[in-house]
Amino acid sequence: MTLLNFSEDEDMSGMKRNVVLALAVAAAVAAPSAFATYGYFSHGYGMTAKGMGGASTAMTKDTFGGANNPASMVWVGNRLDVGVDVFSPHRKADRSDTSAPFTQFVGSSDSESTEFLVPEFGYNSMLSPNSSFGVTVYGNGGMNTNYKSGVNTGSGATVCNNFGVTGTGQNILCGNGNVGVDLAQMIIAPTLSYKITPSNSVGISPLIGFQRFKAEGLHGFAGFSRESNYLTNNGYDTSTGAGVRVGWLGKINNMISLGAAYSSRMYMSSFEKYKGLFAEQGDFDIPANWNVGAAIKLGQSSTVALDFQKIDYGSVRSVGNSSRNYGSTTTNSLGPDDGRGFGWSNAKVWKLGFEHQASGNLTLRAGYGLTTNPVNSRDVTFNILAPGVVRQHYTLGGTFSMGKSSDITAAFMHAANNSVSGPSLFQDFGIAGANEKIEMYQNSLGAAWSQKW
Repeated sequence: MTLLNFSEDEDMSGMKRNVVLALAVAAAVAAPSAFATYGYFSHGYGMTAKGMGGASTAMTKDTFGGANNPASMVWVGNRLDVGVDVFSPHRKADRSDTSAPFTQFVGSSDSESTEFLVPEFGYNSMLSPNSSFGVTVYGNGGMNTNYKSGVNTGSGATVCNNFGVTGTGQNILCGNGNVGVDLAQMIIAPTLSYKITPSNSVGISPLIGFQRFKAEGLHGFAGFSRESNYLTNNGYDTSTGAGVRVGWLGKINNMISLGAAYSSRMYMSSFEKYKGLFAEQGDFDIPANWNVGAAIKLGQSSTVALDFQKIDYGSVRSVGNSSRNYGSTTTNSLGPDDGRGFGWSNAKVWKLGFEHQASGNLTLRAGYGLTTNPVNSRDVTFNILAPGVVRQHYTLGGTFSMGKSSDITAAFMHAANNSVSGPSLFQDFGIAGANEKIEMYQNSLGAAWSQKW
């Protein structure tokens, strides 16, 4: 069955129909995502990059320039990419070493949310030999946790009673029922790319952002919040905003390509239902980030790519403010401008990828990614909700060409288990010796179909 039928002499009305089709597909795949790799940014955007450890800044393989480097799109040609990842993160939290009389205020809990479908979409159309217009739809996320209730019993439940939560069998953060959060970010990036010389291009992508968030089981922090009715269990809330990404790509010679891209901070509307949780009355902007990269051809059939990326998590107060800013003071410590946050530091990421043309219709890829850990040990308690602690990513991938006009690309990623330990926030309230550990590992497997014309 023919899904799309493009011809080289397609007229303008046909092009418009294809743009409409592309935007319709974008809307269809714009489902919430569940990443938690480099903090809550994905290890790669587009199945090609995912197979190369995320290295993509100087590559020109697909239509994900709106997420990687807008300047790359003019080298891609007329193309459509649609794919989906099966993403599986495994998160665990432990509390130990509590002293008498709180010896039962210990526990271990695994997040029960472990399987997610993550779609991806990209489209590009050449306006002239030197210019193109396209759109990339991609997602961030990763604060998707769901820890069961019933962890604290006996003296542990008594501890939770001190925080105004009655009954027995509370969750690991002294709330009723399961505890966790769900954050998804979707970004639509229409992209204009232009060759300023035969070997250099620039690009710009206005970024249109949508966020969805909910929190459950945080009743134990009601005394911390300036507006406790807007702290937890209010269902999903949404947020919108905008920013811009710009980029440059240069083909230095037949062997070396260089690239650089910068994304501004995306200023998002506040989560009104959770203005008693996040600093700045529910603000949760998407941080600025930038990346540089090189791609080097090794003979006729192989390429090695290296990227460096920096994500400015610390500049967003709800993410970067420490959860320990207030010590044992609780009143109004969640929600104000300088309120408690997750205490994330800026992330620095190195990505290395290798690509080899094994035959006329088969390309193989492998990659490795390494990041600094944004989660600090002093903030381990709050980050039970968002344990973005993995540091090393190993990837494999490949593309099988089905003739001149379509490809199938697949990618696998394994993020090695990593943990962060530190003193529990509950130590600030007299629970002597309490320490906590959060840990995570991840796997993902995805495939994408592309059409060229």
